[in-house]
Amino acid sequence: MERLIDAAVEKVLGGQSLSYEEAVRLTEVEGPQVFDLFRAASRVKEKFVGPKVHLCSIINAKSGRCAENCAFCAQSAHHTTDAPVYPLVDGAQILEQARQAEKQGSACFGIITSGTTVKGQELERILEALRQIRKETTIHPSCSLGIIDEETARALKEAGMDTYHHNLETAESFFPSICTTHEYREDVETVRAVKRAGVKVCSGGIFGMGETPAQRVEMALTLKELDVDSVPMNFLNPIEGTRLEKAANLTPMECLKTIAIYRLILPDKRITICGGREKNLRDLQSWIFFAGANGTMIGNYLTTMGRSVEVDLKMFQDLGLETVMCEH
Repeated sequence: MERLIDAAVEKVLGGQSLSYEEAVRLTEVEGPQVFDLFRAASRVKEKFVGPKVHLCSIINAKSGRCAENCAFCAQSAHHTTDAPVYPLVDGAQILEQARQAEKQGSACFGIITSGTTVKGQELERILEALRQIRKETTIHPSCSLGIIDEETARALKEAGMDTYHHNLETAESFFPSICTTHEYREDVETVRAVKRAGVKVCSGGIFGMGETPAQRVEMALTLKELDVDSVPMNFLNPIEGTRLEKAANLTPMECLKTIAIYRLILPDKRITICGGREKNLRDLQSWIFFAGANGTMIGNYLTTMGRSVEVDLKMFQDLGLETVMCEH
């Protein structure tokens, strides 16, 4: 395995891509050799994206009653959970949350809505909120509004959106086990439509939903083919009332190994660790940067609590990591 890791890192550092077979073999690394894998990912990160950490925050701008049946989601109307249910919040609340995120050091602020898509008056309200954020802050606004077309992406861009977030969630081969209310190709086409509109794309998924390590590699290679700009990695935090409520958490080492393999497959992309890091990584949260990540979400998630922003900022300070500042 040591030779395998050495060959993989030298190949990536030399500007070549890992094959599916090579990446799948890396998922078999176990024991002390996982630390060699982390070191390899750290070398690749330093060369391609550098040591700075990119912070992001979000607002759950519209919650619950989603018609999609995603197995993990507390906001699906197909599940009975304690997740909050409310319509799209007003623009003033979105702007205030953006200002707060800016003060806390986030470089990106995501406006997230439940549901398959957003249109009409809701879309107009979001467009106006984007204009106000651009006018009154230096933070980079992003949106996650579900499945959209190129025209909508262009309108969002013109209003000031910097990045569109749309997760594939998992590999195409595993997707039917997670969602049957829309097809995988619709998510892929959304990513392509946004890119045609000249907008950066943030797309990743959730790990620990029952997929195999090989399927994690499959999704990484799809993201590479789509040439997304950043990859959010979430680790399942099972929510009572969802179809995955009894799923077991991944071990911290499995999470870190997955991060490292994603860095080797996607050497020049921003890899951001988001939901579930507290529950799955526990005391090893700071190791995400050693394993190849160069970003993380701070504050709360959509329907679950994150840890204190102050604790995370102290972690970055203790690690000697410099965060990316807001600037246009």
